[in-house]
Amino acid sequence: MKKQNHLFLKGLFFLCLALIVISCNKKKEFVENPDMEYRTLGSTGLRVGVIGLGCGGFDDIDSATSRELVTYALDHGMNYMDIYDANPKVRSNIGYGLGDRREEMIIQGHIGCWWNGDSYERTRDVEKCKTGFEDLLKRLNTDYIDIGMMHIFDKMEEWEAVQGSDYLQYVKDLKAQGKIKHIGVSSHNAEVALAIAKSGLVEVIMFSLNPAFDRVLSGKSPWDPATFDNMLPGIDPVRVELYDYCAQHNIAITVMKTFGGGDRLLDAEKSPLKMALTREQCFAYVLAKPCVATALCSIDNASKVDEYLHYLKATDEEKDYNAALNKATAQAEGCKGDCTYCKHCAPCPVGIDIAKVNQLMDKAQQAGKVTDELAAEYKALEHHASECVGCGQCEERCPFDVPVREKMKETAKVFGY
Repeated sequence: MKKQNHLFLKGLFFLCLALIVISCNKKKEFVENPDMEYRTLGSTGLRVGVIGLGCGGFDDIDSATSRELVTYALDHGMNYMDIYDANPKVRSNIGYGLGDRREEMIIQGHIGCWWNGDSYERTRDVEKCKTGFEDLLKRLNTDYIDIGMMHIFDKMEEWEAVQGSDYLQYVKDLKAQGKIKHIGVSSHNAEVALAIAKSGLVEVIMFSLNPAFDRVLSGKSPWDPATFDNMLPGIDPVRVELYDYCAQHNIAITVMKTFGGGDRLLDAEKSPLKMALTREQCFAYVLAKPCVATALCSIDNASKVDEYLHYLKATDEEKDYNAALNKATAQAEGCKGDCTYCKHCAPCPVGIDIAKVNQLMDKAQQAGKVTDELAAEYKALEHHASECVGCGQCEERCPFDVPVREKMKETAKVFGY
């Protein structure tokens, strides 16, 4: 009897121990914070706050400030964070800041960041990538990263060079091992980002998106002031295609450079738009795109979190960026009569996506015919050019005098309805 009791107690002990281990390892159930607005991060299924943390604000703060910042951010629903910086101090501060709340923060960590002892380097060398990634796990006191970001592909030749490479295999191996849950990429070049999106490899793209960068032709450097001397009157067509493709294929965009980098768009003297926008207008602009899940921003102390989260309480008037951008675009030369797909014409009373219809028509004219791909894309639209009632409201709102009603009639003839 004593032996049976002993075995029973021993079994009960190990059962309790197992339950404790399972409980400790179980991911905390996600509950949406009423202070935050949430979106689904593309096909990952993760729910993320529309305003997230960049790691830039952690450069010059100590561990105590980091803990206060991360704690306050999480308490107010900021549950998404980008960590590209390989600086050990920055990573350690973030790890300390997270403390025992790692499971509450969805982290996109970069693969291809390495600390050479003095500064950060971008690399495709697999051994350096391994060193950098393992260091990130160690300093965050975690065994996985939610989104493993292939770090900065800004040239097509860079993307082509990694096809079939050890670098790409390493990224895939990390996912197979569970060290990253999803694969993403960061880029400042719409053409490259679009090519990577079409590869089917990534679920998340970290992209530089704001009202100024959208008006730069793909391939032009947004860091060269001369780039903005000939800004487009509307959004670069390649960027339009990128945003549309991501929305259609459930690829999430996490936004970097929300305020133009260094808050340039918030300062009239520094802004390429020659006018100052507010944070609320910048947030509203990027979050208006269906493909965007979260807008990342650098914050260096807890007291500033409320300043950024004011967007969630802002009025429609505070968020309205159209008037400011109309003023800028209306001054552009050589754009009258041409649709720039800016969508200032919306909303159409019968629901036609005028910008998209015009874009497909322009592509058909450039191709000299309606290709099968264009026909399929046009057919998939909820409303078509033939449904235009000719009310003219769109033309009243258009800053470029586009003869929308005529274009709808022409498109209906070309596409057949």
